[in-house]
Amino acid sequence: MQVQLRSPNIIMKLSRLGSFHQSKLSFLRSFLDEFKDWDYKRDLFDLDEYGYGIAVYSFKKKNRIYSLVCFANEISDKDRSDRVIATKWDAAFTLHDGTPTKKDIERLKKEVPKQEVGRLSYKELTLSRANKSVRIFNHVVESLSNGHQPDSNLLEKVGYLYRTTAVYGSGKFGLADRFRIKNREEINGPFRLEMMLVYLVRQFTFDQVNHVAKSKNPKTAVSLDLKICKKLGIGNSTGLGMAPFIVNHPTLLNNWIMSREIALKKIREIKKIKSNEIEVFKNSLKNSIKNITSWNSESEYQKIKINSLLEDIKKFLNFIETKFNFEVDYPFNEIYLWIEQKTCEECIEYIVSMMLEPFDYIVKPLVSQMSSEEDKYFTIPTHRNVEDLRNIIEKRYPDILKINFTKKENYKNFWFISKNKEEPRYADRFKEIGSNLEQPLAIARDIKKLHSQLIISKNNLTIDKFLVQNNDLRHVVRRAFIIEKFPYSEIQDNTIGENVVPIDMLRLKLSFFGALKFDPRSDKWLRICMFQGAPLPTELKNFDQQWIYNS
Repeated sequence: MQVQLRSPNIIMKLSRLGSFHQSKLSFLRSFLDEFKDWDYKRDLFDLDEYGYGIAVYSFKKKNRIYSLVCFANEISDKDRSDRVIATKWDAAFTLHDGTPTKKDIERLKKEVPKQEVGRLSYKELTLSRANKSVRIFNHVVESLSNGHQPDSNLLEKVGYLYRTTAVYGSGKFGLADRFRIKNREEINGPFRLEMMLVYLVRQFTFDQVNHVAKSKNPKTAVSLDLKICKKLGIGNSTGLGMAPFIVNHPTLLNNWIMSREIALKKIREIKKIKSNEIEVFKNSLKNSIKNITSWNSESEYQKIKINSLLEDIKKFLNFIETKFNFEVDYPFNEIYLWIEQKTCEECIEYIVSMMLEPFDYIVKPLVSQMSSEEDKYFTIPTHRNVEDLRNIIEKRYPDILKINFTKKENYKNFWFISKNKEEPRYADRFKEIGSNLEQPLAIARDIKKLHSQLIISKNNLTIDKFLVQNNDLRHVVRRAFIIEKFPYSEIQDNTIGENVVPIDMLRLKLSFFGALKFDPRSDKWLRICMFQGAPLPTELKNFDQQWIYNS
């Protein structure tokens, strides 16, 4: 039996993309799997009694070494902010290529805490900063220094001691450009080294809190229980700066979604499922309910999604336990058809992630296909003609062509770059000034405009001649030729419409990172947790692949 890949006109809608969850394809999980046989070491730990100072951690295999250099700083409460305009943080980090010398550390000590204002070198690969969850950090220090473990319920509710506010790479602020590392055999997927940085930062937070507690009361202090450590991750505050990434990297987006869709297709095409595979699927699903029930959010929007998910998961579990027979042919295809009919989008995509769990042999080969050499597809085939381009648009953007952009609700918003931080922002064009500075991120509107121009142009007119008269549409001409080859490269929705929820774009990207417990703080930014439940660095040689559900 052959199953068709799911239609981009369904999957690439924002409401569906904003319902994606982590899976075995997520970058933090594939990172752990790929680096599990590397040697981990804490090379330097020079903190004062208050936890301020320098630490270095490393991963090593053969002649390759990656080192996280940490700088913990004293800041006042009034200076602590998760906003991008902040200039001071509790800690700043960089991932150094190789072992840093004393000279390197002195140089980095001057530059890394400055973050965007500092200047790094090609020896540095990623850059980040983080703030304490002060209430939680102080509670843990107080508890440990008095000889007992902290309140596990409180810790589980928050899920981290620190949260990052940015992780940079790929040439920003002097960091090494991607071409320097992309061909390394250990770099099998996107954002590998960003994941490494965040993972090692997590270990630093445990070491720091233990050190401060011990310094406060050397005679009675105890270390944070390793089981509690594993239940903690690293928080992250993410705003709209992340949203345009998935618009600006169409082939990369396609490869992420395509990998997931190919995995689902292959699993649905398996005629007979082994008993151990059934058990992995069922156990992952049952164990994951704890993740849902401990998923806290103040957002009414997210609470509704969580409740719908929990209700549908319970309904699905009842179905497979009492009514479904895994002995039937193509059982996962039957399951998929059932969830599409009976459950919400949030639940559909949740169960799709679960379906991947038993099938390493399907998932692992796809991981290396999730990167993209985007420059290869940048050149517009100017020898093609207007008829070719119009046919592509009518085939690939059918729902977008139905949008009426003369109605105000369909072009209410606009994207722009803030003057102070050069970060993407989103505003109502009828209430705020600045729409003349709009960024080319309204792809649906511009595709519709392009199509209108193609209709009144001669079929045999070549694209180079068309662009002479329509240069303002060059960016969407390029995208249309990209989507011809990459069907999942485009959000099939209106990103400037009245009903758009920008955090759906953030959540899509974060699900591929491997984030848990999305907590929208508005429709424009959210908090998440990464590596919650993950094995500690000393446990990587042998760990449970389904750790994310068993924590």
